[in-house]
Amino acid sequence: MTPSKPFGAPAAPPWEGMVVVGRIARAHGRRGEVVVNPFTDFPELRFRPGARLFASVAGRVAEFRVDAARLQRGRPIVGFEHVSDIEGAERLAGVELRVPESALAPLPPDTFYEHDLVGCRVETVDGRCVGPVRSVEAASGASRLIVEAAGGQVDVPLVDAICVRVEPASRTIVVDLPAGLLDLNRRAPRREGGPARGGAVS
Repeated sequence: MTPSKPFGAPAAPPWEGMVVVGRIARAHGRRGEVVVNPFTDFPELRFRPGARLFASVAGRVAEFRVDAARLQRGRPIVGFEHVSDIEGAERLAGVELRVPESALAPLPPDTFYEHDLVGCRVETVDGRCVGPVRSVEAASGASRLIVEAAGGQVDVPLVDAICVRVEPASRTIVVDLPAGLLDLNRRAPRREGGPARGGAVS
């Protein structure tokens, strides 16, 4: 990839309205391939040959078309059209990859994309506000909401018994909290990120 050979389509969807599906970690080999850290449960679909991804490079949003892809130890190794050497691939290290929200696949009932939950207001069944969802994280197969509550961030398990009503359309999550759970799960702020309920992201 060289400055004299521009990449991407002239018109791209609004950057802020797109969904993050991965981040380029580093170059791979000498033929322009890159290693991608996926932020999706569907890497085979999202990074398949022919897929359209968008990235903000040098201050402008450009489209990248996947030319070749394979999985290696759970991470996609991706080749893009017009990126054919290691120098071009190295310039993409750290670049975030996004897709338009319209490109996301429908999900089964009671399963949500992470971006549907981030920003939702969490309130208790008796109407008390807990705070907004800052991120969604997962560990050992269990998802949890990271909520910006009064006094600091708290973990709220994303399970039916606690999150009794999840309504992304109204930006509301109603929780039935066991006594003492907020104090027990209070923690210092952490880096955002992670998959959503049902394991489906982007």
